[in-house]
Amino acid sequence: MDIHQVVRPDGSYDTERLPDVDDEAFRDLYRWMLLQRVFDTRATKLQRRGLLGTYPSGRGQEAAIIGSGFALSSEDWVFPYGRETGTLLMHGLSMRDLLLYWRGIEDASRMEEANIFGLAISIGSHIPVVTGKAWGMQLAEEDRVAFANLGDGATSTGAFHEGINFAGVLDVPAVFFCQNNQYAISRSFDGQTNAETVTQKALAYGLDGIRVDGNDVLAVYNAVSRARERALEGNPVLVEAVTYRRGAHTTSDDPTRYRSDEEVDEWAEQDPLERYQAFLEETGRWEGIDEETIREEVEAEFSEAVDAADAFEERGIEEIFAHLYEETPPELERQLDEFEALLEERPEMYDHIERRPKG
Repeated sequence: MDIHQVVRPDGSYDTERLPDVDDEAFRDLYRWMLLQRVFDTRATKLQRRGLLGTYPSGRGQEAAIIGSGFALSSEDWVFPYGRETGTLLMHGLSMRDLLLYWRGIEDASRMEEANIFGLAISIGSHIPVVTGKAWGMQLAEEDRVAFANLGDGATSTGAFHEGINFAGVLDVPAVFFCQNNQYAISRSFDGQTNAETVTQKALAYGLDGIRVDGNDVLAVYNAVSRARERALEGNPVLVEAVTYRRGAHTTSDDPTRYRSDEEVDEWAEQDPLERYQAFLEETGRWEGIDEETIREEVEAEFSEAVDAADAFEERGIEEIFAHLYEETPPELERQLDEFEALLEERPEMYDHIERRPKG
């Protein structure tokens, strides 16, 4: 199946396929890709120091993450699955709130304000929700799309097939963006499906399908821009961005157990930042970029975000039981009482208990 590409691995490009954006937008794409990489590096180090929960790096997938996010409207709804830091920050979420999420503190109201749904850690579970949200926007005649991020592993779940089937039946304004990074945790793509591509799965459900070089940020931007247009016309689209996860699945994973160094090195030669830099140099746009200054600015912003996250008021243990029901049912009240009693007996399990008021 054909794959859409604008910039080749050597930096040469197809002039006729260049997106119609100004020079500053071309440069902004690089700045965002560099932000994604710096954030991933810092967040991984933070996790290794015990100051962050398990973290999924997007190293190697920067073009897919940034190219797709850059093509969206701020009014669109984004449904993340974990690696798309740049897209979420671009859409209005703060670094502090993203760090708090990876510390186990999710402020749903702040995500909602930025038109971002909660991260789908349970693989594929958000896809029917995307269809539902898109259907609601369709009924309300809203001029925006529901944009789903997912990995290739999600396409092997029942929720994926249910979600895109109904998207096709209902002609909802949804874009399903699959970052095919070649692995569903430790299972390779050809080990989880006999299909040659993710894109061909769109045909069975009557969706448009676009297959794009996921290491080419301009090709991804083109593909998602076109997919968004089609979705607004009542034609949901499945986009497959062919890329590679160069790091671990998460900081709890050891990828050396299931893939070779030779494979990683081969994909490293297609590094999305190096490819795009070669394009910018070739077209005379690199002169407007001070890479060292960008790195310093992102590093400083990240450090400030860490300080702000550290200063966030510690939550009480009752938060574990809150927000599930409008009124807490008796069974959860009983569980909370038992949990608080346990912590009072064994305070070493939790060094700070902020008890709820009684009565």
